[in-house]
Amino acid sequence: MRNLIVATSNPGKLQEMQEYLIGLNWTLKLKPPEIEIEETGQTFLENAILKASQVAKALEEWAIADDSGLAVEALNGAPGLYSARYGNSDRARIERVLKELGDNQNRQAKFICAIAVARPDGSIALETEGICQGEILKTPQGKQGFGYDPIFYVPSHQQTFAQMTPELKRDVSHRGQAFATLLPKLKKLSP
Repeated sequence: MRNLIVATSNPGKLQEMQEYLIGLNWTLKLKPPEIEIEETGQTFLENAILKASQVAKALEEWAIADDSGLAVEALNGAPGLYSARYGNSDRARIERVLKELGDNQNRQAKFICAIAVARPDGSIALETEGICQGEILKTPQGKQGFGYDPIFYVPSHQQTFAQMTPELKRDVSHRGQAFATLLPKLKKLSP
């Protein structure tokens, strides 16, 4: 088993990634909190690459990073890269998006997830993106999930992320799609 450092200090993110990577010969570990990476990329993929590369180089270990967020068409792609910082709580972020959208008839949105895997020297071994198309509801629906899940409606499943079972969300979501593309390639890199 080879270590794969998850470029986050968030144990929830580590657990989520472990669920996608079950059965692979990698041992996932959190990055040490003292390693701080400033997300200066202009895209989700640039930020994922930046985080994976810097953590890998700092620890001389394989590293994986993701960056994701919500892009609302009528808001010119906002909150985008600032999805996590669009308010000081999930509720505040949802309220801000709903207020900014107002009665706009264009409710089209997408969740984007970019993932990068870096070698111990910091060079990028793998990168991928997953996108889940949806719509923003006018009022939150459902109790599952986190973040924007209660207002992100997936027409093909006639549910918000917050109404889906964790298993369905894992399959349908932007993160699920990104990992579906990444897994076969990561298996080839497995020790």
